[in-house]
Amino acid sequence: MAEEPSDVTPAGPGGRILIAGCGRIGQALGERLAAGGAEVFGLRRRPEGLPAGITPVAADLEDPAALAEAVPQDLDGVYYIVTPGSYDDDGYRRAFVDGLQNLADLLRGHPRPPQRLVFVSSTAVYGQQDGEWIDEDSPTEPGRFSGQRLLEAEAIALGGPWAGVVARYGGIYGTGRDFLIRKVEAGEPCQAEQYTNRIHSADVVGSLAHLGRADVPGGVYLGVDDAPSTQCEVMDGIAELLGVPRPPRGEPGSGGMRGVGSKRGSNRKLKASGYRFRYPTFREGYRELIGG
Repeated sequence: MAEEPSDVTPAGPGGRILIAGCGRIGQALGERLAAGGAEVFGLRRRPEGLPAGITPVAADLEDPAALAEAVPQDLDGVYYIVTPGSYDDDGYRRAFVDGLQNLADLLRGHPRPPQRLVFVSSTAVYGQQDGEWIDEDSPTEPGRFSGQRLLEAEAIALGGPWAGVVARYGGIYGTGRDFLIRKVEAGEPCQAEQYTNRIHSADVVGSLAHLGRADVPGGVYLGVDDAPSTQCEVMDGIAELLGVPRPPRGEPGSGGMRGVGSKRGSNRKLKASGYRFRYPTFREGYRELIGG
């Protein structure tokens, strides 16, 4: 089911828009843009079953010849929202670096390249471990292959003959993304020292529509809500909404989270660009999800 779009954000870009990697977020975005009058193309290996209003484009981003035959020309904007086929270094390289490079090379050769390209990245590009505040100008020194490959892809997105946008999202939750709810229900421990950054899937869709607009400056944006919090703070809030006991506290360092970092993200730049959050903190988002 597509995510419900934000109702407090201006309409997204118009014109001819390609969404490369048209999964759950891409489909929700495509429906939103199509409702606003855009002509939307959704690129997937198997695009059967895309929502009405999204024209299917069957192609493999790892196959330049297939891309050249399938990708329409005269595009006004492109979104790159892919999921790796495998969660290892090779999977990340192929999905984010090779796939985006293939598409970027093709778009550069079009008589009229797109005016804007939006790449969906992640806070995994940051390596901070001790709860430091981060923003778009903070050092990006990831300790894992995922962040390293995403940084390579970001450079491709920002280096073309278009206004490049990189959206670095924190942990996405929402309909069908209830990992922490299930942890609380199962009585699993939380990590009191582990800061996390979250964003509701409806705000991912809303912010992507916003960042695709020509009147929003290009560059890097951090996509997190107003309340970076420890894992225990989030899970305690979920437990209260569920009416169950607070989760037990795990031993420091026992949660296997050290490698993904611990940091607090600032969304000041995204909000200054004009985006208004539908769910400013995890409290509003989980309250609606749980039905409190």
